[in-house]
Amino acid sequence: MRAFERSLADFPAPSSEALAVCARLVDQIAADIAAAGGRLRFDHYMQRALYAPGLGYYAAGSRKFGAGGDFTTAPELSPLFSRCLARAGAPVLAALGGGDVLEFGAGTGTMAAGVLAELARLDCLPGRYRILDASAELRERQRATLAAKVPALLDRVEWLDALPPAGSLRGVVLGNELLDAMPVRRFRIGADGPQELYVRGDAATGFELVAGPADAGCRAAVAAIEAAVGPLAEGYESEWNPALPAWFASLGETLAAGAAILIDYGHPRRAYYHPSRARGTFLCHYRHRAHDDALVWPGLQDLTAHVDFTAVADAALAAGFEVAGYCAQAWFLFGCGLEALLAEVDPEDLPRHVEAVRQVKLLTLPGEMGERFQAIGLTKGIGLRLPAFALRDERGRL
Repeated sequence: MRAFERSLADFPAPSSEALAVCARLVDQIAADIAAAGGRLRFDHYMQRALYAPGLGYYAAGSRKFGAGGDFTTAPELSPLFSRCLARAGAPVLAALGGGDVLEFGAGTGTMAAGVLAELARLDCLPGRYRILDASAELRERQRATLAAKVPALLDRVEWLDALPPAGSLRGVVLGNELLDAMPVRRFRIGADGPQELYVRGDAATGFELVAGPADAGCRAAVAAIEAAVGPLAEGYESEWNPALPAWFASLGETLAAGAAILIDYGHPRRAYYHPSRARGTFLCHYRHRAHDDALVWPGLQDLTAHVDFTAVADAALAAGFEVAGYCAQAWFLFGCGLEALLAEVDPEDLPRHVEAVRQVKLLTLPGEMGERFQAIGLTKGIGLRLPAFALRDERGRL
């Protein structure tokens, strides 16, 4: 058995068809390693594993979301989440006198359907609901979900292959569990300073993670981290997202006026690079199990890292945004009226009420998603305080 096919203890084995797709992707990654001189930067490996056309985790047709997939997102857990996001965006659309919604990576389309339905209830529908998603398979699933849940609003939905032209977007940008799927570079502190972590190997023997010399970019990133949190101990490992500045620069060029609301699991920088996280935050998700072996079954598992929200704020500010709010997901949802939405559920309808309370607990309790997930609001070209952050605003922690 080749090393990339090694099994994970107690994990369900992939099907033979899935392993065949994995093998094709391994051949591509092995070719990349050879072309790079025998080792590949980890973000390049992660890019291939997640997004290689037709083979990567998000580009192939395997089921990813829900009970039968690898993880469950907040919109899949409760329709209340999407209703809250709609209520966060509605004041922005109202202040602009209309506009569009742009959602990145719309998954099954559940959140898009929920946001549209709630905006309709609020009499604040966008001109267009635009979805930027590279996966053809997910686009079809999104279309089916929207046709089933909000058929009267389907004609407002538009799928994009790239960001709209510069300065053409006015409205609200939404991203839930988006930033964690951006490829990261990984480092280790050696006796003589930072080293970068690379992937090496081939299709016959499998891949391994190895430390190598840090280039100027790696050294600068680690120096910036240490300037904020203090020296990192020898052996400390972590990661950073090199794509944030360019991503926000592109978004800033596109958005003429409006707000971006991004929710993900993560921390401010001081908490992210705390000594207690001496192995970083990188994780893989497979069939609702989390582990840290990124090199097993490429293309068949999700690869993620927590979000450094200080880096997000820095990149957004450099791109012309204002940071309008930051807090844990629980406070964000309460600021969007979650309690009022729960109160709409008739307590006399006991099964429905109990289920709604269960969903609220999952979304807001500290041991569930309430504090692990953070929300950040960014504005551009609009003088508006975002009501979603009225109850709690912790920008000072960034």
